[in-house]
Amino acid sequence: MKVRSITSTVYVLAVIALCAGKWLIPDGLGSLLFDALFCAIAAIGAFELIRAYGGVSVLQRAVTITFSALAVPLFTLFAMLLGEGWLGAADALGFGAVVICVLFVADHSRSDLKSTLFSLFTLLYVGLLTVVLSAVNHMDNNSMLAMLVLFISVPFTDAGAYLIGMALGKRLPLKLAPHVSPNKTVIGAVGGLIGGIIGAVAAYYLFVVLGGKVVISSPLPGWAAAIVIGFAVSVATQFGDLFESAVKRACNVKDMGRLLPGHGGVMDRFDGTLFAGIVVFISFLFLA
Repeated sequence: MKVRSITSTVYVLAVIALCAGKWLIPDGLGSLLFDALFCAIAAIGAFELIRAYGGVSVLQRAVTITFSALAVPLFTLFAMLLGEGWLGAADALGFGAVVICVLFVADHSRSDLKSTLFSLFTLLYVGLLTVVLSAVNHMDNNSMLAMLVLFISVPFTDAGAYLIGMALGKRLPLKLAPHVSPNKTVIGAVGGLIGGIIGAVAAYYLFVVLGGKVVISSPLPGWAAAIVIGFAVSVATQFGDLFESAVKRACNVKDMGRLLPGHGGVMDRFDGTLFAGIVVFISFLFLA
């Protein structure tokens, strides 16, 4: 527990530093700090997934990790130079998918159908979803607010689910997804929803207090929009956690890695964030 707390503290301090850099470094250059994080998540996450599966050839493994990691930098480069970030991401992910399929033919003795499909799955799961995080990071309006919502609401969801689950789980033991994650309860999930909403509202008021300007076209007031977004982010976060649990069960591993003491691997820490990024991106597109 102590090791987990230390890792969590370091994580919080790192996120604070990244947010400060994004806010204070001019001309959008501060956003590159978050992009570096997302690129690392993609590279390490792809490595962890491929290693957990264990049946991918060396060539397919190299291609999957490389192009998963390249997707965010190409998105950023195209976004900053051409305003067409998705084109750069599509180039990286599409070319990577083609090469993986070519290896299925050219290196068929070592690249079977299952390994090919798992490589493509990894490219989409890790590569594409980290690109969505980068898209949130480079939105024209409310980008800083969106990042605050993402990186506050997600851990608040985890904390709410853990605390309420520990306090009430024995009294209300109904399981959320017993075949995927036996320890998670419905009451814990409700706690996660409460935590996610509190996190999103806190992020909104923190942004306003610090002098941020909210660009909003929604008929809802800002705090009400934060409640709706926080609820949706919490649902996506908890689904991401369950999805990762299902992947680990399929790969017969407890944790994806040991890079983050007390948490496991990068995918164990950022699984919910990857799915929450989709919700934040879509939500803020409709707000502004």
